[in-house]
Order: sequence, then C-alpha cells, then structure tokens
Amino acid sequence: MLSTCARSARALRSPASALRLGSACQLPQQVMPRRRQPAVGIRLLQCGLSWKERRSFASTSPSQGPLQRKTSDEGTLLARLNTLPNILTLSRIASCPLLGYFIIQGDLKYATALLAYAGITDGLDGWLARRWGMGSAIGSILDPAADKILMTTLVVSLTARGLLPAPLAFLILGRDIALALRSFYYRWQTLAPPRTFRRYWDLSKPFAEIKPTQISKYNTVLQLLLMGVTTIHPLLPYDIASPLLAFQWLVAVTTVWSGVSYVFASNTVRRL
Repeated sequence: MLSTCARSARALRSPASALRLGSACQLPQQVMPRRRQPAVGIRLLQCGLSWKERRSFASTSPSQGPLQRKTSDEGTLLARLNTLPNILTLSRIASCPLLGYFIIQGDLKYATALLAYAGITDGLDGWLARRWGMGSAIGSILDPAADKILMTTLVVSLTARGLLPAPLAFLILGRDIALALRSFYYRWQTLAPPRTFRRYWDLSKPFAEIKPTQISKYNTVLQLLLMGVTTIHPLLPYDIASPLLAFQWLVAVTTVWSGVSYVFASNTVRRL
C-alpha cells in the first residue's frame, strides 16, 4: 500500500495532489514497545519504604483521591471503635460524670449501682477481648484511660463530699498526673520521624507502652477497693470508721511506693 501511494503521488507531479492522496492513504502507525514497569513492591522498596508502609500503600487503590482516602481512614477508625469491648469501655467513661454527680448530691445508692456497673464492664470488656479476639490498639489505650477517669471521678467527688481525706486525694491524683506526663514524654521520644501533632495523637499506632510494676498493680486494686468501701460505708448499718482509716493509710503507703517504683525500675517502658 505504501509503494502504491508513493507512485501515485509522483505520477501526479503536484504537491497539493500528493498531499490529498497521502491523507487518503491510512499509513500504519509504528507501535513502540512499552517499557515494562517493575512490580509495586519493588518500586516501593526502591523508595526506601518499610514493609508496613508498603503494605499500607498496596492496600490503598491508586485511583482513590485524598478525600476518598480520608473517608476510608475515618471508616477504619469507626470500625475499630465499633467493637463490643470498646463500646463497654466508652459506656464506662460516659457514666463517670453521672457517678460523680450522684456522690456529690448524696445519692449513694445510685452511685453504688453505677460503681458496680463500672466494675462489671471493666472485667467483661477484657474477657471479651481475650476470648473472642476483639482486642485492638485503640482498646489498649481506652481501657486504662477509662480506669483513670473513673478513679479521678471517685477521688474528686468523694473528697468534695467529705468522705475522703484531702491529703490522700492529692497524693493519689499527684501520682496519676506524674505518670501521665511520663507517658506523654516517652511517647514523644519513641515517635519515629516525622514527629507531627497528628501522628502523635494517632491512637491506632501506639509507639510506647508503660508496663505497670507489681506494686502498682496491687496499689490499683487497693485504691479501687477503698473508693468502693468509702462510697458504700454510709449505707451500712454499722460503723467502720477505724478499719476505714487503717485502709486509707495502707493505700497512702502503696501509692507512694508504686510511684517510686516507676522511677527506679528499668523495664517499665516497652517500645512497640
């Protein structure tokens, strides 16, 4: 076909005629061989990404835009929160303001009922997470946070009601505040660069965990028992003032002991 079109154009001896004839001839386009692209994993490896970042990148479709990726991330976060252990934990957190209100108002029967609910859900969410594999990174943060919020609510409200000595309340709250600041510091120190505010508060990716010491575990149990006994003792038909005072001194000693143990223990911080 190419030789025929060329001979016809030479025969016409006219550039315009040759141009019209050449446009009528459909010349086949030269097909350039396409360069084969390396696999996605190889390209990501060449970029220096870790295997976790490569897996996260590969799970995201390249056709998704920024808005679609943001919506997908929000859906993933909601899916992590939408588990039965996390719902129980969130309900325990939501009950704390009402618990404090009942204690300050003197409605100790309702306060005792809410305290019992908090204790039941605290044990139930952990059992469900272990038994049915419902554990999550967010749950590992929400559960101890719920315990601290509950303890703070009980300490403040019982002290305001006059049922708990103020020096003991300051001692318990001071220890918890010091441990919280220590946790924030270690999280910042173990955060891989780039250290941004958004990555710091990303609850789905914890970077450090503070392991409780043995005396701290005992102290937490004793504190919760003291808060429970202090809440219900006005409802009892007999006086337990002397045993309660001895119990308060015991909690004060274990609170100081547990706070000091975090300072001298070398294995309390574990990087995740």
